Amino acid sequence: MAGSMVFVVGGWWMFRAQPGSALEGGPLGHLTLVHAMGLIGIAFFGLVAAFAFRKLFDRSPGLVLREDGIVDNSSGVAAGLIPWRDILGFDVLVIQNSRMLVIRVTSPEQYIERGNPLKRALNRMNFKLCGSPLAISSTTLKINFDELVRLCSAYHARYGTVQGR
Repeated sequence: MAGSMVFVVGGWWMFRAQPGSALEGGPLGHLTLVHAMGLIGIAFFGLVAAFAFRKLFDRSPGLVLREDGIVDNSSGVAAGLIPWRDILGFDVLVIQNSRMLVIRVTSPEQYIERGNPLKRALNRMNFKLCGSPLAISSTTLKINFDELVRLCSAYHARYGTVQGR
């Protein structure tokens, strides 16, 4: 959340830039472009900070493994219930020393289209980056990442059945 707020402040600084400031002749060139980039930064990182703030006070478990599937409540773009029948398997993705559990599903489009326009856009970005709209960061849960992978795989082996296999 603190990182997002730093970017919000940076966006505000860009938005408030005056003619003749160092930003006008910088890499962005025109002051109008600097102002636009500032507004985009404020809007995007403001939303990220709002999601983070909301999660800070959310006492519900970030992830629940049940007989009917995984209940994801781990982030601002959490998927909710992901039935085992939809889950093909799991991958581990490492981005800058942060591990993510990628949940491969039979119909990614179904999960991409869930939620409001911002959530759908973030799900699309996840899909392009990870190969699935469903990725759970290891930093958002109170469990060792290797244990998370082990538990998810064990539950999937026990309860997961993909139709047509």
